Amino acid sequence: MQYIKLRSRGSSVAFLQELLLKLGYQIPITSYFGTLTEAAVKDFQSKNRLVIDGEVGIKTWTILLEKTKPAESFGDKFLDEQDLIDFSKKYGLELAAVKAVNEVESSGKGFFIDGRPKILFEGHIFWRQLKERGIDPSSLSNPSNETVLYKNFTRKHYLGGTNEYLRMEKAASISSDPRVKEAALASASWGSYQIMGFHALKLGYPSVQNFVDEMYIHESNQLEAFGRYISTFGCLSHLKNKDWAKFAKCYNGPAYAQNKYDIKMAKAYQKYS
Repeated sequence: MQYIKLRSRGSSVAFLQELLLKLGYQIPITSYFGTLTEAAVKDFQSKNRLVIDGEVGIKTWTILLEKTKPAESFGDKFLDEQDLIDFSKKYGLELAAVKAVNEVESSGKGFFIDGRPKILFEGHIFWRQLKERGIDPSSLSNPSNETVLYKNFTRKHYLGGTNEYLRMEKAASISSDPRVKEAALASASWGSYQIMGFHALKLGYPSVQNFVDEMYIHESNQLEAFGRYISTFGCLSHLKNKDWAKFAKCYNGPAYAQNKYDIKMAKAYQKYS
């Protein structure tokens, strides 16, 4: 595992925060190693007879992984080389291009440490999804659920990691109407490629619940949803042409250039070619 410490950033930090959260430390999943994460690491080191330096090297990683090992392994849910080969053949794509997109567009892994698929719940989307199902969201809005139901986009209510399930479950329970639960599932992005649940029917899934069930099975099911998405929304031809800017704009939206998704994919493609 990567050596990380205060002010480190990236997927290794996010994974560390997932492990600490599972152990009961109330820290957000930010991918940034800040003072809250450092304090949690020092506390963990103190309780496990490690050198208390707040830095995560091989010894701290080893004990963290030992303490958080799930009862059942879910490593068999991860993508392998054959999954990417099969995907490239199915969609008529160059394998190097598929690998490049998988590296840049996936969230690193499609499951949290507890085996559930990664999600991010969006309260403003929940507002819209309720309206689409004939429910007036303002009639359900009150101070007790203001963190999961709101009209306009904001990041301030994100909790990150598995805590996003708490938000989604809270949203689903604000009414006994089954349409509310469906709206909640539709208002989260799912899996490695963070595809919104409300796309389910457009992508050919029988229902939102069926889409969600598929996301629980394997990262290859999440990859299949990604393939359906780029086919349905016109991104596939850009990927076949290796037109990284057009593909990134199609998949990520107009802000793709700010995050340099096209440049990152072009570099990754060169690496895999």
